[in-house]
Amino acid sequence: MPDNDPSLDLLELSELDPFLLELNAAAAEAILPLFRADHGLIDKGGAKGFDPVTEADKGAERAIRKLIETRYPHHGVIGEEYGEDRPDAEFVWVLDPVDGTRAFIAGLPLWTTLIGLRRHGRPVLGSIGQPFLDEIYIGSADGSRLVWLGEERPIQARVCPRLSDAIIATTDPETCFDGAEAAAWSQVRAAARLARLGCDAYAYAMVAAGTMDMVIEAGLKAWDIDAAIPVIEGAGGVVTDWRGAPVGPNGGQVVIAGDRACLDDALVALKRSAKDA
Repeated sequence: MPDNDPSLDLLELSELDPFLLELNAAAAEAILPLFRADHGLIDKGGAKGFDPVTEADKGAERAIRKLIETRYPHHGVIGEEYGEDRPDAEFVWVLDPVDGTRAFIAGLPLWTTLIGLRRHGRPVLGSIGQPFLDEIYIGSADGSRLVWLGEERPIQARVCPRLSDAIIATTDPETCFDGAEAAAWSQVRAAARLARLGCDAYAYAMVAAGTMDMVIEAGLKAWDIDAAIPVIEGAGGVVTDWRGAPVGPNGGQVVIAGDRACLDDALVALKRSAKDA
């Protein structure tokens, strides 16, 4: 395999896939005692508006980083809570310990732990974990699967070529989109069968599992999306920016879809409000 090939060979996957489960377990151990309990909420937004962080966010990322440093000290890490460490390494873990902190502090089990792995800058392995429900959605070029209650089964995005038949989602159109983006979202929502709000990255997992068809987001950071890309693509779905191009290393405007034809339908509206990441 060429040194610049971003994919994982079977030997690497056989080592890193179970390690990903260990990382999820460590995060869950730090998070679950604080869910629907005293979670130590801090507002880090200041004048910019409410931006919550809890001890669950911090403790989970510390636990994940400790395991990576012990097992793979040459790997890099990019995390929401504690920044970058060796971000130019061949292998870099991209972490969002609690994606959906607002759901977490509201006691809603829609938050997730996002753990992604880049090789040569491209996402190659990822997981979307919801430990309260005992669910971990894992994906790579080898396929995607759900680990639930100790058992595993493959997952597959569903066929939905028409936007008029699609179940779509976004987190919060009032706070996540500017005026032009909100107008584009409204156009897509009007064409879709059903829209759900406030699911955060749990909606990504539902696209991979074949119960939803599309998620449209804007203003994402790398840790909001990197982990989901291998899960969606491994399940047969597609992830692009609002122009239909691959998502860049810094996130930005993102569309996740189970069916490329459905995504292309939505891009007719989204391209008008596309921005550089």
